[in-house]
Amino acid sequence: MTPSTDRNSALFERARQLIPGGVNSPVRAFRAVGGTPRFVQRAQGAYFWDANGTRQIDYIGSWGPMILGHGHPRVVEAVQRAVTEGFSFGAPTEREVELAEEIVKHLPSVEMVRLVSSGTEAAMSAIRLARGATGRSTIIKFEGCYHGHADALLVKAGSGLATFGHPTSAGVPQEVVQHTLVLEYNNVEQLEAAFAKHGADLACVIIEPIAGNMNFVRASRPFMQKCRELCTQHGALLVFDEVMTGFRVALGGAQAVYAAQLPGFAPDITVLGKVIGGGMPLAAFGGPRAIMEKLAPLGPVYQAGTLSGNPVATACGLATLQEVARPGFYEALFKKTSSLVEGLKSAAAEAGIAFAADCEGGMFGFFLLPELPQNYGAVMKSDAPKFGKLFHGLLDRGVYIAPALYEAGFVSSAHSEQDIADTVAAAREVFKTLG
Repeated sequence: MTPSTDRNSALFERARQLIPGGVNSPVRAFRAVGGTPRFVQRAQGAYFWDANGTRQIDYIGSWGPMILGHGHPRVVEAVQRAVTEGFSFGAPTEREVELAEEIVKHLPSVEMVRLVSSGTEAAMSAIRLARGATGRSTIIKFEGCYHGHADALLVKAGSGLATFGHPTSAGVPQEVVQHTLVLEYNNVEQLEAAFAKHGADLACVIIEPIAGNMNFVRASRPFMQKCRELCTQHGALLVFDEVMTGFRVALGGAQAVYAAQLPGFAPDITVLGKVIGGGMPLAAFGGPRAIMEKLAPLGPVYQAGTLSGNPVATACGLATLQEVARPGFYEALFKKTSSLVEGLKSAAAEAGIAFAADCEGGMFGFFLLPELPQNYGAVMKSDAPKFGKLFHGLLDRGVYIAPALYEAGFVSSAHSEQDIADTVAAAREVFKTLG
């Protein structure tokens, strides 16, 4: 297809004249893999069609929310009904209460919840709440975990053990991140050293229990147990960022996965997004009543938002959560995801390609490495040029994965066995060209 007939290229050229980089979120720009972004015209079930009318099997699913696939009829019906009632009121609605009830029902660690509009807003507010509840300033985050683009969280580790972060974005003053301590994911020794030195000043530890922004990396059980123990011992709060994993890896989120291994385990604050909005801009943070009542208007920690609890978004999210709560939903979803992962591993092995993969629920990740990495440094050793070839080889065969080496993938209930088989067959062809 020539540039003059390729509508994706034409749209990208128009976009670059008006939008920085031609995209409204950086990873969409294909900078990590090269080539032209696909402009989506429509989507249905497990597929989307780009501006040229080319169909792709979609393993991004809006970066996680579309756990039912695109255009699920019950969700569409709920949204259409809500739209006829009004777009936004700036006043409470019954559906906000219903969505909060649905969230609380499935997350034992959450007694109260505050709805917001984005994962960034939810994570930012959760940290403010943790600081307000403890009266402390310092927080711990982990290299490779992404908690949105709030200034205090756009940091990377400095040199040495348990070092305070340095800004990773222009426009973020050093003073803003001076209370953010950055540690290596899954490093128990660093964690213990940080608490030994800073424990009395720590407001919280914020962590992705299964990191989805350095692809798919699990927090080990001993590491997670140590996070919980040290937070409890030193009076800090454990904040679970489940924007990706919440209602995606299990009905009770990643915290339910860890609770099954560590009886009595629970975070103090949970950050949610993506699936709870069903594809609409909606997120939340929640926890025990004693902590959540520190929020205005009951307490001194201020947080507000004009579009929080938007009536159309809550309709979409509520309908989605009602569907995923049906008996057997996650068992069937995990079976599909496991089938995809095992098929990819087999195809890579046949071609002699170093390949490691993991999954939970409807979330998966893979690395062009001989074994699964445990932290960001190990993830960075993955073969980026080879990944670019894999990405475009799959794209040319109608399979759309994340256009970046460090992003997780997502399977929906709409993906069929044939979709999985077609994906594995495409990967098998591409792997043979990578040896």
